[in-house]
Amino acid sequence: MSDYKNILQDTHGRDHAYLRISLTERCNLRCTYCMPSDGVQLSPKSHLMTYEEIYEIAKTFVDHGVTKIRLTGGEPLVRKDIPVILEKLATLPVELSITSNAVIIDRFIDVLKANGVNKINVSLDSLDEGKFKHITRRHEFKKVYDNILLLVKAGFTVKVNAVLMKGFNDNEIIDFINFTKDLPVSVRFIEFMPFDGNKWDMNKMVSYAEVMTYVNETFSADKIERLQDAPNDTSKNYKIKGYKGSFAIISSVTNPFCDSCNRLRLTANGQLKNCLFSSGESDLLSTLRAGKSIEPVIQKAVRSKFKVRGGMDTLKKLQEPKLHNNNRSMITIGG
Repeated sequence: MSDYKNILQDTHGRDHAYLRISLTERCNLRCTYCMPSDGVQLSPKSHLMTYEEIYEIAKTFVDHGVTKIRLTGGEPLVRKDIPVILEKLATLPVELSITSNAVIIDRFIDVLKANGVNKINVSLDSLDEGKFKHITRRHEFKKVYDNILLLVKAGFTVKVNAVLMKGFNDNEIIDFINFTKDLPVSVRFIEFMPFDGNKWDMNKMVSYAEVMTYVNETFSADKIERLQDAPNDTSKNYKIKGYKGSFAIISSVTNPFCDSCNRLRLTANGQLKNCLFSSGESDLLSTLRAGKSIEPVIQKAVRSKFKVRGGMDTLKKLQEPKLHNNNRSMITIGG
């Protein structure tokens, strides 16, 4: 351990114990809210972290108090050295999890289990095959659906993430909740958030309050159970009594959970983002490759973190395109 102490604590007293690492900017789907229609300029391979560099950076964070690492992308499983990355990170004393679109996850069941990856988040924005094809621009619905069932059968803890968009899939909210009737999964409804190229519009967003209106109109009050949220949880959790699974709402826009935020993000090209909404980045990879300590860079980045949503502390500010169009598209941040 170096002389640097509390480098993961910001000026608002928040300790950051959760690191999300994007392994790649590539994906085998083309979701409209994640990737601009004309694609993204991918970083040259030489600009991306190698598995050794991912491990070295991750170890520094773990040495300073990170206890949970989630691997994201793009689609993390399209990276050819994913088994090696998992094996290296599994040697660290952390809880290791992954977010995937599940298109090819059936090929990795054994390697995930072997490296202690028990929690898997799957992105699925529609239970309708036609809508799925429209939003992902790919014809992979059956594969994803079957793989969710396979993951559950294999004993993984599965969360299904659905980004809600008004007029597109908000009429599926109850279908998604009913999906939890016989399956022990957690469906999480995510408010549509602004990123470069995704044509964000406040009017497209389905709020936490609107989701609960659907729920309250469909189920009687005695059937709706409010669950205890975990510490630092981003979601408000519920279940329908008698259902095997549960559902939750992640209300990043209307009810931000910034007060208890303990998350940092590392992009595939080695940039540290202290907030999903922040356009600012700190270059850890160049510092590492120059043979210098990344600890002062981490400390400076963490201490410059805004109290709320990258400084966009009101809905009015969030609706100012110039405040969020300088941010990356979601695919190059990491889900």
